[in-house]
Amino acid sequence: MRIGIPRESKAGETLVAATAKTATQLQGLGYDVVVESGAGALADQADEAFADAGVTVGSADDVWSSDIVVKINAPSADEIGRLRAGATIISMMAPARSPELVEQLAAQGVTALAMDAVPRISRAQSMDVLSSMANVAGYRAVVEAAHEFGRMFTGQVTAAGKMPPARVFVIGGGVAGLAAIGAAAAMGAVVRAFDVRPEVAEQVESLGGTFVEVDFESEVSTDGYAKEMTAEQEAATAAMYDEEARNADIVISTALIPGRPAPRLVHEGTVAGMKPGSVVVDMAAANGGNVAGTEADQRVVTEHGVTILGYTDLAGRLAAQTSQLFGTNIVNLFKLITPEKDGVLTLDMDDVVQRGVTVVQDGSVMWPPPAVTVSATPQAAPAAAPAPKEPKPALTARGKMAVVLGAIALFWLVNATAPDPIPQHFTVLMLSIVIGYYVIGKVAHALHTPLMSVTNAISGVVVVGALVQVASDDNLIRIMSTVAILLASINIFGGFAVTRRMLAMFSKGA
Repeated sequence: MRIGIPRESKAGETLVAATAKTATQLQGLGYDVVVESGAGALADQADEAFADAGVTVGSADDVWSSDIVVKINAPSADEIGRLRAGATIISMMAPARSPELVEQLAAQGVTALAMDAVPRISRAQSMDVLSSMANVAGYRAVVEAAHEFGRMFTGQVTAAGKMPPARVFVIGGGVAGLAAIGAAAAMGAVVRAFDVRPEVAEQVESLGGTFVEVDFESEVSTDGYAKEMTAEQEAATAAMYDEEARNADIVISTALIPGRPAPRLVHEGTVAGMKPGSVVVDMAAANGGNVAGTEADQRVVTEHGVTILGYTDLAGRLAAQTSQLFGTNIVNLFKLITPEKDGVLTLDMDDVVQRGVTVVQDGSVMWPPPAVTVSATPQAAPAAAPAPKEPKPALTARGKMAVVLGAIALFWLVNATAPDPIPQHFTVLMLSIVIGYYVIGKVAHALHTPLMSVTNAISGVVVVGALVQVASDDNLIRIMSTVAILLASINIFGGFAVTRRMLAMFSKGA
């Protein structure tokens, strides 16, 4: 079967559905690949690059007469008319918002696979073009904001004075939001972020951001996407959005609901109250925008000096990298739908991934697919939780005083009655106990493993001392020396074992 890669017809589009590298990978699965001349010019994929890779460069007619056509954007009505009956079209289609497109594809008698309908499950992550493009777009949103902001993100203390870091507020903790958080934090900004899904808080903090808490009941996502907020949640978050946006230098908004217009989260009064020179990047502009005043594909400056960027081509502004990622997603899909690697597309409707992306099959409408529950769903709580154990009673102040007085009495008794050199040795023992308790007891838990490694040296000294004493004629001394050698050796070998496991965590391939 032949795969055709056309030049994108959407105005201003810079992406191409396959690069020379990914086209070669498709040929490795047994397909013939033809790329329309000039299709990859804006993504640093010249015709010569495809030709050098052994990929055919042809005309638009060669591409659209292929058995399978792969493109970035949904096909236009004219492009659908160029597909032959029985052909397969693969692209982003937004089928939930494009019923007319689905009807046109069905009327043409083709099979249509929507790359933006890949289920959010672990097995399908390698085919998820929305995640790939959102990752690039989130990074680019920070770059665009930094360009408009006109000041440094990181704070500095110089001889000329102190410069505070930029304050960035990110709305939404999906792929785009997390990419924006990571990029802004890496540039030195103070980053705060919010998402209605409580499970993303740890991810936000792992990237250097601070998760903003709002007091309302929220559910763990069952499909990987945020749900539309209830009236109670909207009321609880409205004040928070207003406060965070007014305090921020940069607001990056990424909130989307699948198949629905983007929710309006930042209203006119909040935008008017933001500091002059502040920047808003509304990544939901294509679906109506999260921020009042957003205009798709436009740069708007309000009368209060706030710049609102509604660019919908953020991923396309890094065309070469995004095209490579999109092409890799396509290759991974074809690996799934070409089980024999013989160049024959075979759809298995029992597979949730293939069923999820299939919008039309041989002229029959297959949308919407059955719901798929992702692994993020919380497990059912046990029927009865075990009764909590009663805490052990803590040592009272009077008890602690009794222990201290007893230790002092023992110390005096030994030093007053024992022959030399026992008092000197006992004094060293008592001091080591006190110092060890206060030093090691104050070490954070995270440092216990390296601390154990350091104590190998101390244990080594113990072994040497015990070896010297083990030759004594006193049986008691020999027994105690033998026990000391055994215990110190266990500590040494155990310490080295733990150290080895710790270092393995930082080794490549671990």
